[in-house]
This record gives sequence, structure tokens and C-alpha cells, in this order.
Amino acid sequence: MVETEVAIIGAGLAGLSAARSLAAAGTGVLVLEARDRVGGRTVNEPIGEGKVVELGGQWVGPGQDLILELIAELGLETFPTYGTGRSLFERRGKIRSYRGTIPKVNPLALGEVGRALAKVNRMAARVDVEAPWKQEELAAWDRISFDTWMRRNLRTGTARDMMRLAIEAVWAAEPEDVSLLHVLFYIRSAGSIELLLDSEGGSQEARVVGGTQLISLRMAEELGDSVRLNTAVRRIEHGPGGVTVTGVKLDRGGGEGAGGKAARGDGAGGKAARGDGAGEDVEVRARRAIVALPPVLAGRLEYSPPLPAARDGLTQRMIQGSVVKTMAIYAEPFWRADGLCGQAASADGPVSVVFDNSPPDGTPGVLLAFLEGAAARRAADLSSDERRRIVVGCLARLFGPRAAEPERYVDKAWAADEWARGCYGGFMPTGAWFSHGSALREPIGPIHWAGAETSSRWAGYMEGAIRSGRRAAAEVTE
Repeated sequence: MVETEVAIIGAGLAGLSAARSLAAAGTGVLVLEARDRVGGRTVNEPIGEGKVVELGGQWVGPGQDLILELIAELGLETFPTYGTGRSLFERRGKIRSYRGTIPKVNPLALGEVGRALAKVNRMAARVDVEAPWKQEELAAWDRISFDTWMRRNLRTGTARDMMRLAIEAVWAAEPEDVSLLHVLFYIRSAGSIELLLDSEGGSQEARVVGGTQLISLRMAEELGDSVRLNTAVRRIEHGPGGVTVTGVKLDRGGGEGAGGKAARGDGAGGKAARGDGAGEDVEVRARRAIVALPPVLAGRLEYSPPLPAARDGLTQRMIQGSVVKTMAIYAEPFWRADGLCGQAASADGPVSVVFDNSPPDGTPGVLLAFLEGAAARRAADLSSDERRRIVVGCLARLFGPRAAEPERYVDKAWAADEWARGCYGGFMPTGAWFSHGSALREPIGPIHWAGAETSSRWAGYMEGAIRSGRRAAAEVTE
């Protein structure tokens, strides 16, 4: 048995942020991570010559103050998302190029979209992000999906298609999947729907040089032997005397994860972090525990005594989004010479949104293409080769025949990852906020909850993960 003051389950941004805050205050911590790497839903993929692409969370932008401060504090830098040139919009087989944020479609649809965006911002301003379930006047918004609201407020098919793309891009879900109140909560937690959707001036404004997983790797290096990888927690016993966390060390068979040697965290926890002694039972006794997992995964742990019905119900109701993040890699970003910025949106699909994801120096050229919502659910169990065929076909349709022959293709189906079961984050379907929202971050005895989903500011984003970890650490300290 190992003893510590606080046991933290999950070595993503939330768990490591909590550990870092507690360690700085002199509190003993032990971080337990099932994967062979740190970073959670951020992971770097090497593409040669020391360069990487990110197969998980990658963007930061204005208003995300804590993560921007942390990036600087850890000695990292950011660079702007490439946006010089025209964007593309595809609908019903027709491709339009345009400049700015919103495609130049027919004036009636464009006007509808503008009015809809303004209306959801006004509605979102009424949401109390700390406790929306207490606002009885908003209960009607929780009873309907965003799709229902959209069909009541948008008459043109073009406007509906554009709003559907926006929902897929932010929540990795379909409008019928998500409660209207949840969409408004998210908008309020960021500040406006434009901040969620925009590149320049929005949440897709910048990337981290060397990839966002470096944020977690640097924090893990600071924590040293306090981070244990390849350690899957299965059970948490809790009571007035504290917690006993039990699990098992996993045998990875010596294989490297998606991020290679560095992503496994060598040097972040020494021998223990590499999972030596695989197959052995693990038992940790602590005064408190912070569970820094998506609610759906937190619900798969065994608790003794069982969790209250409201908390268990929350883990059953809060659904993970579905996304396959793909990268087609070319010798150079040929689209730039054509006056294109590499950003595209397609209402025809199955690719929904595309970005230029090339390294800071522009070489090699990388097109990032998302399969989201229903398209991702259909593609999650396909082979990578089958997904490549689907994605590259869409890119060739948008960017021409040169896009049909990438030198390399990589992807990650997050719903198929047993330690994520989806991305970008969890969302509430109809009725869930008012039936179970109060259990989202309420501690249960010595157990505290962290993770991007539990944040009231920038919920679901890396900024939200940092905030949640620090909030949970403050709860423990208090």
C-alpha cells in the first residue's frame, strides 16, 4: 500500500493542474493514469524532423487566460492558426469560396443565420453557468433539443445546414443530440457563440509550438515520481477516514503509444511511471481523492459505498461527443499558392470542417479534417485505411486532385479509445441539466470531481480543464 494526502485519478490537463496546485502548497499527491502517457485528450503525433501534429485538443484563444498563462510559465510558445486567403463552403455539390467567418450564401439564409447567432447569444446571457438547474424559468429550454429550436427559428435549408455544422464543430454531436440549454450554457461559459466558432479572435486562434501535449509533459516533469502511468484505477472506497484507491498496473507489451517515447512520459515518473511490475495490484490510501475523468468514465469505476443516485445518473446521462480527427500530410501546403487558407466546411460531408494544420514553418503541408457527430459514429469502427479513403475523397473534392495523394495519413477515433470513449467532451441531452446537473461538481465525502466538463468557464475546453483542476485542488485545501 502507498500512502499520500491526495490521490488523483487521471493525468490529463485537469488532473495534472490539480496535482501541481496541491504540490505547490506542500500537499502530498499521487497521480494515477491508465494510459502509457500523460495528456489525456491531448496527444502529439510525430511527423518527422522533430515536428508534430495534435490528434487531440490543440487550439487556444482570447479569454482563455489560465492556459495562456500556463503555456508561458512552462516556457512554451504559441503561433497563429493559418488563415491567409479564402475559405471554402460546400453544399449540395456546389463549392463557394469566401473571406471572413460566414460563407456568402443567399441573402435570406445569411440574414437568418445572423439573427439566429444574435438570438442565441441573448438567450445564453440569461444562463447562470454555476447552477443553471436552479433557474426554473429556463426549464423549457432543457426540455427541447437544439434541433427543435433550430427548426422553429430557421426556415431555409441553407441556414439550418450552417447551424448544424456549427453544432457538429463545437460539440461533436448532432443538433438533435444536445439540449438547447446545454448549447446556451456552453456559449455563456465562453462568452459568445462567435468565440466558440471563430479562428482569428476566437477559440481556434492559436496553437502551441511543439504540440499541446507538451503542456502536460512539462507539468508531469515537475511532479516527477508523483505521476504513475500504466495504472488503471478500478475501485474507490470512501468514508470519513479518507479513501482507498485500488487498481492494477497494465502490461503494454513494450509498445509505444501515439506520441512515441516522449508521450509515454519517460522522465515524468521514473521507473514507476513506465509501469514496471505490470499486472500487480495497486492500492493507495489517501485523505482525499480527485477524479479527473470525463463523467462517463468516472461512472465506470466501482465505489464503496455506491455513489448517490443523482451522481450515478449524471454519469449515465452525460454523453461523450463523437469525433475522428484526421490529418492528410503533403510535401507542401499547395492550397496556399491557390489563394486558399485551408479552411473549409462541408454540409455534404462526411468531413464537416477542415483547417490548415501545417507546422509553424509551413512544411510539410497538413490538412486537418474532422469527422464529427453521426459521421464519426459511422467511421469509428472502420479501419484507418477505410477512413483515409473517405477523408481524402472529401479533400480532393474541396481542394482538387493534388489533395487526393497525401504522402501520409494519420487519424484517431476518440470513441474507440477505451480511456476517453469520445471527444471533445461530454454533453447534456434533453432534460439532463435539470434532472442531474446539480451532481456535476458537488463533492461526495472525500471525493472531488475535475475535468473540462465540470468547469463553469470554457466548459469542455483545455482552459476549462485547467480551471477545473485548480478548483478541485482548492476544495481539497479548504
